[in-house]
Amino acid sequence: MDPHRVAVPVLDGMPLFDIGVVGEVFGMPRPDLLARPYVVRVCAVGREPVRTQGAEIAMDVGAGLDQIRRAETIVVPALSSPDAEVPPELIEALRDAAGRGARVASVCTGAFALAAAGLLDGRRATTHWMHAAALAERFPAVEVDPGVLYVVDGSIATSAGTAAGLDLCVELVRHDHGTAVAAELARRLVIPPHRQGGQAQYVATPVPSAPDSALGPLLDWASAHLDRALTLGLLAREAGVSTRTLTRRFVAELGMPPLQWLTLQRVRRAQQLLEMSDLSVEEIATQCGMGTAANLRIHFVRQAGVTPSAYRAAFSDRQQKTG
Repeated sequence: MDPHRVAVPVLDGMPLFDIGVVGEVFGMPRPDLLARPYVVRVCAVGREPVRTQGAEIAMDVGAGLDQIRRAETIVVPALSSPDAEVPPELIEALRDAAGRGARVASVCTGAFALAAAGLLDGRRATTHWMHAAALAERFPAVEVDPGVLYVVDGSIATSAGTAAGLDLCVELVRHDHGTAVAAELARRLVIPPHRQGGQAQYVATPVPSAPDSALGPLLDWASAHLDRALTLGLLAREAGVSTRTLTRRFVAELGMPPLQWLTLQRVRRAQQLLEMSDLSVEEIATQCGMGTAANLRIHFVRQAGVTPSAYRAAFSDRQQKTG
């Protein structure tokens, strides 16, 4: 089976971490996890060597923009600054890639390159919260959402600051290989599988610093008991705090109240069961704590944009094409 080609165009001054994120998610060999492997090609735009920002490393890339023309996914790392000029040859390559149906994504200020190519016009997109206003001002045709971790709008995807690029790449793996594979990948990367694209990238309210304020154990417990009737009161008792305190901590750390987070996890669990099991939608609704198929359908459509049955059919079709 031919691998899924991922191209990473690099310019002088791009942060090393942003480039490395793409390589870590897509470039590491994981034959036991991925039915169809990825192969990552870093390609230079212009002269070489390319010098990275932060840790000053000279990269002798050895490949050019022809890699973009062969790739199914292109990920543009953060630019050296939001004001950095995007080379015309990169703009043309991104337009051509999008025109032939390739998936084009960006990390942090890489969104400015996608916007310069016109790929974000009429679309919802994000970037680092510090540069969101500049993106909206320079590209008024873009619907900039400064408060989320990442946005996937069809075949175009954008993410917030550097760490959010990791979340976006894992989300792209989920789209290609399913929820279970993405969750296992997140576990191997030692990152939480809980970060949804709509989670806040920056919240002004300080995160509680007390040792017992970490939500991790509660999130794990709730995720393991999604089939139960989990009320706000029950979650608060499990965490050993008041409902008001729990809600404040959820909003501060996750950018959403507890029951909204719970609904997202139930939909994600339903996606996993639709992908991996032959259970009926009614049975899946019960296992996810949604109660009825009708209730699951309402929340599923709201989060995934399609009905559970349509999601199962689409995923099965995707598996047949890549199997």
